[in-house]
Amino acid sequence: MRRLMDRLALSLLLIPLFVAGCRQQKPAVDFDQPLPPGTLALRKLSPGEYPDFSRCTWNLGLLPRSIDASIKYLGHPSSRQFFPYMDITHERAVATLLAFRDVIAAATSRSDAGPFIDQQIRERFEVYKSIGAPRPGGDGYTERVLFTGYYTPIFDASPTPVGDFRWPVYRRPPDLVTDDMGRTLGRRTPEGQIVPYWTRRQIEAEGRLAGHELLYLNSRWAAYVVTVQGSAKLRMPDGSMKEIGFAGHNGHEYTSPGRRMVADGVIEARSLNFRTLSNYFAAHPDAMDRYLWLNDRTVFFTERPGGPFGALNVPVTQFASIATDKNDLPNAYPRAMPAFLSVPIPRTDNPAQNWHFTGFMMDQDSGGAIRASGRCDIYMGEGAAGEQLAGHQLNEGELYYIALKHELVAGYLARQSTN
Repeated sequence: MRRLMDRLALSLLLIPLFVAGCRQQKPAVDFDQPLPPGTLALRKLSPGEYPDFSRCTWNLGLLPRSIDASIKYLGHPSSRQFFPYMDITHERAVATLLAFRDVIAAATSRSDAGPFIDQQIRERFEVYKSIGAPRPGGDGYTERVLFTGYYTPIFDASPTPVGDFRWPVYRRPPDLVTDDMGRTLGRRTPEGQIVPYWTRRQIEAEGRLAGHELLYLNSRWAAYVVTVQGSAKLRMPDGSMKEIGFAGHNGHEYTSPGRRMVADGVIEARSLNFRTLSNYFAAHPDAMDRYLWLNDRTVFFTERPGGPFGALNVPVTQFASIATDKNDLPNAYPRAMPAFLSVPIPRTDNPAQNWHFTGFMMDQDSGGAIRASGRCDIYMGEGAAGEQLAGHQLNEGELYYIALKHELVAGYLARQSTN
């Protein structure tokens, strides 16, 4: 279970690619700069600094499922190793989720849901804010976060290599070695040594994992996207759907092909998105060796019905789950906790246009490409619709977290235990 808790999440393809475009426009702020080791991404606010929580009702109907998923995660003993986070103990995290679930349940039946939630947060919770990306020159932090989007792709697949279905995704190989937190250590050789695992290029070009194919896709680009996303829904020849999810990775760092393509002048930064990349590789298939093999990292899979699952090994919810940096201990952001976002997001009826979202989502995911306090990903759904929304999500905003006040924790947990 501990291995699943720290798995590489649904780290979408488009995060690093769009950041490349953003850097062309705003080179002074590096949203990808990692925090110094041991540094946390939040600071506690005074009540006078709290944002307006009242305009948070757009996704209230989606939150109960997401909150319950976080509660389920904190019910696993292995979740305790990630607390305390600042002054948030594991018990306080549990009490926060239970109390927040009650607030949302009560709000849904009220005509003044937004003001009611705002009042409850101010009276019963403490608020923390992300320090965001560092200021240019290293003088503190901007408190600005770059929000991108991710999604679950849906592709056609086959259980056997037939016709165009010749691009495999692989199951977890038996020689992959991970530690008790699921972090990849390398490959165990027949002599018992642990060495770096094969790169993406070695696996694909040299057939290093022949015999460990899980399924086959009819597009090399689609197979690549699946290995970067970390999960997928695959349509089989008989029309049935298979869900596959993360089962490990080869331990190499993610490298963005999109950045190199922009640097090489083959795609303009402002035009960089999933569709332009897909179209480019369709017209220039020989370029895949040059660019896709820049990314040494690849992911291994298993069948995972009921997902897609995030890094906490619970399902993520469209517009109610986010991914932040949880790659090292201590985690930069607190796992499973309620987060409050203030950021433009694409309109669902017209993804090319934004509207300003202010509302809550649950922090339930991470990713190999998310390694900074200035980054956050919003889960935006499945298939073509999710792709459209994720492909247009690239906006700066603010990120907050809430935790039940210390003096309410014991009493709230005692009341819950008697219910």
